[in-house]
Amino acid sequence: MPRPPRADEAGGLYHALNRGNLRATIFHKDADYEAFERILSEGLQIHQVELFSFQLMPNHYHLVLRPLVDGEMGRFMGWIGGTHTMRYHAHYHTSGLGHIYQQRFKSFPIQNDQHFLVVCRYVERNALRAGLVDQAEQWRWGSLWHWLHPPAPLLSPWPIPRLPGWVQRVNTPLSDSELAAVRLSAQRGRPLGDPEWIESTVSRLKLESTIRPRGRQQIRVPKSPTKEA
Repeated sequence: MPRPPRADEAGGLYHALNRGNLRATIFHKDADYEAFERILSEGLQIHQVELFSFQLMPNHYHLVLRPLVDGEMGRFMGWIGGTHTMRYHAHYHTSGLGHIYQQRFKSFPIQNDQHFLVVCRYVERNALRAGLVDQAEQWRWGSLWHWLHPPAPLLSPWPIPRLPGWVQRVNTPLSDSELAAVRLSAQRGRPLGDPEWIESTVSRLKLESTIRPRGRQQIRVPKSPTKEA
């Protein structure tokens, strides 16, 4: 089955994520998180990508970023995943024992307005939502902590300003509709934004498959006419 198209347009905003194979742990200790942050730093020096928000979790990670060249997000994410896999196997002596990641990374485009802020809140409160900390800013392995403890060399200035009281906003749960919208976009690669923006983005980037209902269309077979007695 061919892979569905992936948006990767210069200047676009994207949420990208990847998970450990079978949801297995990929960060076992603080040194693992530190090593991945170094990989992120190296990747940002090599590739023309801006990183705005991120969160590293025990078995997955989230990035909110902007490629500055067409196709650069894919190249950046491929380098990050490949480098992390190589170094993980070398450190844990697991070469030949299976995949680190479950599949290629997932991503979806984000409208450059309040939808961007919703996604950043979703990303930066991930550890809080999982019960790993009592306050989102306590999680050491994410952009909120880095933002509050400058300098934050991994992070680029945001395309729109943070709202006042940002830390409190991150600690406030997303609404059910916001959470459902982000999760649907992550699952399908569907653009996240206003209906008109989604329509134009889907058409321009040929992402029609991300908004179609899933499953095979039912085919109705007409009944054969009954014979008269």
